[in-house]
Amino acid sequence: MRSFEKYLTLWVALCIAVGITIGKFLPAIPEILGRFEYANVSIPVAVLIWLMIYPMMLKVDFQSVCNVGRNPKGIVITCVTNWIIKPFTMFGIAWLFFYVIFKALIPAELAHEYLAGAVLLGAAPCTAMVFVWSYLTKGDAAYTLVQVAVNDLIILVAFAPIVAFLLGVGGVGIPFDTLLLSVALFVVIPLATGVLTRMTVIRKWGVDYFNNVFLKKFDNITVAGLLLTLVILFSFQGETILANPLHILLIAVPLIIQTVLIFFVAYGWAKVWRLPHSVAAPAGMIGASNFFELAVAVAISLFGLQSGAALATVVGVLVEVPIMLMLVRIANNTRKYFNA
Repeated sequence: MRSFEKYLTLWVALCIAVGITIGKFLPAIPEILGRFEYANVSIPVAVLIWLMIYPMMLKVDFQSVCNVGRNPKGIVITCVTNWIIKPFTMFGIAWLFFYVIFKALIPAELAHEYLAGAVLLGAAPCTAMVFVWSYLTKGDAAYTLVQVAVNDLIILVAFAPIVAFLLGVGGVGIPFDTLLLSVALFVVIPLATGVLTRMTVIRKWGVDYFNNVFLKKFDNITVAGLLLTLVILFSFQGETILANPLHILLIAVPLIIQTVLIFFVAYGWAKVWRLPHSVAAPAGMIGASNFFELAVAVAISLFGLQSGAALATVVGVLVEVPIMLMLVRIANNTRKYFNA
């Protein structure tokens, strides 16, 4: 596990501090950046998010989908947990906390936006960090690859309708055309570009060159894209956070509960179905973890850089790594209860 992934929460916390400082003492910077928008999409942020998402899409081998029948039970658990259970439990838990338990602490308008950010996280299962979690639990690498490929295909058709439906139920109005544009910009185009790049490079130089040389060229670019996006985001969020520092904690509570719940749903189901630990662990991890890059991008596109929705998705980044490392430890400590 590289130091960036291991200390992601620390880097995010530092970006929060830098971003808030810029927003407080150099407000001209976010003001200038805010002028560069098209169709409610921040162009600087869109470029940075592309730098994050495109390298992830390069890693997805859709030829692995041909192996989906090798372990159908594991794929069933993954798909049902991620797309039939997870978005709706996220909505229910977030609604309960933001609209009921924390009602006296969160203004109604912000509660709507926090709910939207939580739903965006809940509707986007992990596509990149799951490889790290799978590795740390000695998961089946081939099975994890199939998981990611299948989920990326499902995201193309299911993400927008699920988000629109749940936000509609929650009373959060969104322009569906902007949602579709966000999916096209941050899923369809990077995915298609990644697949074409992968095929071209492998055909010309081979798989070994692609995996060991070409992909590594993007490591630092991905890191820089994420960190700069967070700095920009928090430069816009500075006043909101300084006025409501408690809200970071309030947002984190339902996100943490959801993460732990979804892990045990998939992990426990795999145990009941007597799947090997090498399949059960990544099955639990992919749903518990989130495609937070997509969630952040769509939140910014739909609600803006200064929105509570964007803040909620970034809190998801902040809490994800320590919680997922805790779940990795749980998975490793319970390996003896599973088949080899």
